[in-house]
Amino acid sequence: MNDYSKISPETLSAEQAEVELRRLAETIRRLNHAYYQSDEPEVTDAEYDALRQRNQAIEALFPQLMRSDSPSTLVGAAVESAFGKQRHMVPMLSLDNVFTAGEFEDFLERAARFLGLDEKEKNALELIAEPKIDGLSINLTYENGKFVKGATRGDGLEGEDVTANLLTISDIPRELGADAPELIEIRGEVYLSKKSFFEINEKQLAAGQKLFANPRNAAAGSLRQLDPKVTARRPLSMFAYAMGASSNRPCKTHEEWLDLLQSWKFAVNPLRERLSGVQAAEAFEEKIGHIRSGLDYDIDGVVYKINDLTLQERLGFAGRAPRWATAWKFPAEQAETRLEAIEIQVGRTGALTPVAHLEPVNVGGVLVSRASLHNEDEIIRKDVRVGDRVVVQRAGDVIPQIIGKSSTQPENAQRGSAFIFPDHCPACGSAAERPPGEAIRRCTGGLTCPAQVVERLIHFVSRQAFDIDGLGDKSIREFYEAGLISSPGGIFRLAEHESAIARREGWGELSARNLMQAIQARSTISLSRFIFALGIRRVGESNARLLARHYGTLDILREQMKKAAIIGSDERLELGSINGIGSAIADELVAFFIEPHNIATLDDLTQYVTVQAEAEDAITGLLTGKTVVFTGTLTTMTRPEAKAQAERLGAKVTDSVSKKTDYVVAGADAGSKAKKAASLGIPLLDEAGWRELADGKA
Repeated sequence: MNDYSKISPETLSAEQAEVELRRLAETIRRLNHAYYQSDEPEVTDAEYDALRQRNQAIEALFPQLMRSDSPSTLVGAAVESAFGKQRHMVPMLSLDNVFTAGEFEDFLERAARFLGLDEKEKNALELIAEPKIDGLSINLTYENGKFVKGATRGDGLEGEDVTANLLTISDIPRELGADAPELIEIRGEVYLSKKSFFEINEKQLAAGQKLFANPRNAAAGSLRQLDPKVTARRPLSMFAYAMGASSNRPCKTHEEWLDLLQSWKFAVNPLRERLSGVQAAEAFEEKIGHIRSGLDYDIDGVVYKINDLTLQERLGFAGRAPRWATAWKFPAEQAETRLEAIEIQVGRTGALTPVAHLEPVNVGGVLVSRASLHNEDEIIRKDVRVGDRVVVQRAGDVIPQIIGKSSTQPENAQRGSAFIFPDHCPACGSAAERPPGEAIRRCTGGLTCPAQVVERLIHFVSRQAFDIDGLGDKSIREFYEAGLISSPGGIFRLAEHESAIARREGWGELSARNLMQAIQARSTISLSRFIFALGIRRVGESNARLLARHYGTLDILREQMKKAAIIGSDERLELGSINGIGSAIADELVAFFIEPHNIATLDDLTQYVTVQAEAEDAITGLLTGKTVVFTGTLTTMTRPEAKAQAERLGAKVTDSVSKKTDYVVAGADAGSKAKKAASLGIPLLDEAGWRELADGKA
């Protein structure tokens, strides 16, 4: 039997899926800081994206299992304060990944299903294939044909302003042609050639300075220098490939776009190819794989994009990735080493996770000393014991995974005792229970368990939550153990202990004062970030945004959740009808907002924090503020496409009809929803009426 990580998401059981989602969430959380903030990635971009793609695929199949710390909507990390912030006019999102021909076929099938294409039309879809550069994503803004500013990807919404450094790169033209739109964002990848990478490391070695781990690491470090003169001494290059915002669409296909970029003197990868179908894509993947080692730049796969830009617009995005593109990544790498110990870690929701401590081994250029063992069933199934030789795979994990025992270990070798999984929490001693049908054993200590309290506080100040500079994992643990904080509200009372903190080892008056200022700077926060920061199980960034957009204010959200505790109430039906909020997530939300300790925590916290709606991120359009329900069979577009169109126009799309519904769009064979709309006097539109409304003609 294969390891869960190798099982296609479509064939995972619910228990296996929960195990995988936990593994994915915990490893990505640890990966982001190293990659985006420290420029010291422990894995390649391809491995990182592969990890997130698998997470998203599993969540799509098991939405009820979505975790509160789900990485499915995360793109990168918030920008560092050393650089100015620059907001992208169109978000810079990431690509979903595939690793096999079967997964690529699934990508095409999903796009075809969304567009309502038959098998012949699907196989005829034109794609543009381009090698995926392993570098640093950049967004360039041109106004009236002139380069005015540039930024890193950052968290996908805003990045670091590195305009001065980008001006040192010769591949970036200062002016575009006369045919350029008045305003346009051009995106690409800044990279360092292998030759230049080795030359830079030779200079680093001669100067007695730290060596760069790989070309991507060197490129990121070079571009993020505070002194542009240092960047200028590093021979950075850039391939352009994508369009962000534009005052008008300058072409009809992605292939025409690449040609246009070349006419504007951008460097565009010459290895691109137009093709159709799985077989052609697989052949191109194999071709690029063969020549990969001979290229003077690192690549980690091939990107395949639907060529027609009109189809791209219709397909739109699902979460943090486009439906019209995917990256086919190269295989993961493996190595053998010795299992030295097994440690149980307790997470924010009380889940007990076994982590293997390994004799350090190099796996694809990264020194690995820890690996995930997922849960007690996996330890039994793989029959790995302390002292065994094991196979370790690194496929995007900061804590890689153990595949199983090594084939080089003799069958008759004397082995250690089988690992006994604890039935009590190692942090607080409470019973660790495993509900029937679940793969995870959880501590029942709740907020009396110090491990859970600390992990919740760490989550609260994380980059996608309150994002408090200077208050990371280490500081949270230090202050908790010293009795300075025990709840989120306590973070905002740390000013009472400023002098005591200043006297602590490693701090000082300036560091303590800076921390207090950073905390105060986060006393106002958007509703979606606030919801995410609460750490409610199964409520990640995406669901937090859905809830923030739907309810508008924290007061309304709290009041509605209190009423939604009554099964069958209008409020409970409304919560369950939010597109993307399933019954399991609804249960977790209601349980959180009616629990007395959580109510007291919120009351305490809101004494210090102002929670605001996300006005700048709100979608505005013809249907802003309207709620739409689709029912029946549509003929000129698929149901998913219609929903996506409504959301692009600013509407809320729900699955059930209530007094708050503004329009019900009824296709063929519409049933009870159409009848309920009529009984409530809600406007009922046929498909033609919906198209008129969406086009602004109604």
